Amino acid sequence: MSSKSHGGHVKDKDKYEALKSKGMSKTRAAKIANSGKEGSKKGGRHSHSKH
Repeated sequence: MSSKSHGGHVKDKDKYEALKSKGMSKTRAAKIANSGKEGSKKGGRHSHSKH
């Protein structure tokens, strides 16, 4: 068993470790690592908003 435990809930362990090494909190790093491609869709303007 690895000495680094992610609680079994992290999908992208490499991304999680990279974010953690940059000083990000465990919770935030896990959320980003688990977001996958969906993370790029969040934020910004709504695609269904009227112009």
